[in-house]
Amino acid sequence: MKTDATKQPETFVNTRMKALFTAQEDRPPTLRKINLARLTPFQRGLLVTDGTVTRFIETYTFSPVEVVLLQQEKQTLDTEHIWLKLPAGEAVISRQVVLQIHSRDEPSPTIHAYADSLIVPQRLPQPFLDRLESDKQGLGGLLRDSGLETRRELLWCGMETLNDLPPAIEHLEGKTFISRAYRVFAGQVPLMLINEKFPL
Repeated sequence: MKTDATKQPETFVNTRMKALFTAQEDRPPTLRKINLARLTPFQRGLLVTDGTVTRFIETYTFSPVEVVLLQQEKQTLDTEHIWLKLPAGEAVISRQVVLQIHSRDEPSPTIHAYADSLIVPQRLPQPFLDRLESDKQGLGGLLRDSGLETRRELLWCGMETLNDLPPAIEHLEGKTFISRAYRVFAGQVPLMLINEKFPL
């Protein structure tokens, strides 16, 4: 049985999470509820940060993060996309990256995040688009360098088991990830929808 003392932090966390994630009730059915008490402080920080994840990981680990582009292609929306406020037929860029750190003690890099993004090219400056494939920064760094004034809106979070991953990270299929989704806005216009997944 929980005492009032143990309920108070739990109630506070649940209230704060509802305030942070504006569309938690609309999360995909594949996402399971997160038990925040079982996450490390680092994992909780990843979940709620509204800055660049790359910088957060580098600050926490004291190690440089490598952004590896797995896939990037233009697509045409088959249906209306409510989160990007786009009608069917509009063009988007689908982009998948991993954030990883190389350690001298490990033969292979440690993957800290897998990100799957939909970007609206017609709402972004051309210099930003030109650097998408060649630059080794994440989207946060590219946005910062572009000079655009942007804000992030956290949508939902949860636990999920990933399948159908790109070949470079298919060894992570079947493993559990902490996932979150958010939008990046310039003014009232959404520029991109980002799904970030952190290995548990």
